[in-house]
Amino acid sequence: MKQQVLAHVRLVGLGIGAILLSAGQLAAQNNNCAERGRVLERLSGTYGETRQSIGLAANNQVVEVFASEEGSWTITVTLPNGMMCLVAAGQNFERVDEELTPAMLGDPV
Repeated sequence: MKQQVLAHVRLVGLGIGAILLSAGQLAAQNNNCAERGRVLERLSGTYGETRQSIGLAANNQVVEVFASEEGSWTITVTLPNGMMCLVAAGQNFERVDEELTPAMLGDPV
């Protein structure tokens, strides 16, 4: 069951990554990026966020979702050059435990 949830989280992360790929490129242009280590330090040290999911988007960009126990969340894109860009952030992050169905996986029923 836990593996199914993890697979679902990965699929969601990949979907978000595909949707937000252009937003990640915009973030890089708008100076919302820094060296990956600095961003990770800020997310954990200031907001208490840890990585919740990860996926690979187009052009070898890594999409990650970070969240804290207090409910804050951040979506990032790490570019091949090592720069990490903030794409979106918010509150009220919630982990879900849903059964994967064929429709959720893109398979016809």
